[in-house]
Amino acid sequence: MRTRLSVPLFALAALITVAPAIAAQSTTTWQWSGTLGAGRTVFVRNVNGAVRVTPGTGRTVEVLATKRSRRGDADAVRIEARMAGAGNGDVLICALWGPDARCDEKSYRGGSNRRGTDISVEFVVKVPADAKVTASTVNGSLEITDIGGDVEAATVNGSITARSLKGSVEASTVNGSITAQGAAVGDGVRYSSVNGSITITLPEATGAELDLSTVNGKISTEHPVTLDGTISRRRVKATMGKGGPTIKASTVNGSVTVKKR
Repeated sequence: MRTRLSVPLFALAALITVAPAIAAQSTTTWQWSGTLGAGRTVFVRNVNGAVRVTPGTGRTVEVLATKRSRRGDADAVRIEARMAGAGNGDVLICALWGPDARCDEKSYRGGSNRRGTDISVEFVVKVPADAKVTASTVNGSLEITDIGGDVEAATVNGSITARSLKGSVEASTVNGSITAQGAAVGDGVRYSSVNGSITITLPEATGAELDLSTVNGKISTEHPVTLDGTISRRRVKATMGKGGPTIKASTVNGSVTVKKR
C-alpha cells in the first residue's frame, strides 16, 4: 500500500520563502588590541547594536566586534579601531555604515547605506581600570561596568546600565531605562531619559545632593534624606547623609527611584 502525503500549498510556499532568509543570515567577528595611555579616553561609536565596556588587563584595550547580517551586505559596514588624540594616547573604535561615514574623537557620522540597513554590530571592549570612556549608539543598549575614569554614555533607542563606576558619569537615552549601581558618585553624575525610568542604587553611607525630576511618574528614595526647598511631586531636591557631589536624574515619562544597597 502506498501512503500519500498531502502538504498544503501555503505550507510549501512558507518553506520556500523561509529557507533563503535563514541561509542569508551570517555572523562575523573582528578583533583588535592596543595600548591606552594613563588617564586617557576610549571612544566607542556605533549606530545599530549594543556596546559593553568592562575592565581588562594592564594598559591594553581589547575590542571584539560581532557583526550580524540578515539581508544586507555585511561588507557595507566596516569596523575601525586606531590610536588617536594628543600623542596617540587615546583609542577610537567605530562602526561605519557606507563610504561617507566619518569618525573621530570630537564627532561621528555613522553614515547611511541601504545595503547595510539589516546589519548590527555589537562591541565588547575591555579597557584599563582607570580609563575614561565615551560610548554611544543609536539603536542598542549600553552597559559599562567597574570603570575608574569619567564616563559618558548616550543612546537613542536602548537602555543604559552603569555598575560600580568611580568617576563622574553622564548618561542619556531617549527611549529606554537607566539602571545605575555603584559605590561612588565621583565628582557628580547626571542621568536623563525621555521615555523610561531611572533606578539608582547606592550604599547606605553615601553622601550626596539629590536633584530628581519627572513629568509623568513617581519619585521615591529608600535613603533617609533632608529635603531642600519646596516639596513637589515633579521634582525633589534633597541631601543624603552629609551631602557631597550632585546626583541629577530626570525623565519625562517614567519614575525616578533611589534604592539602598
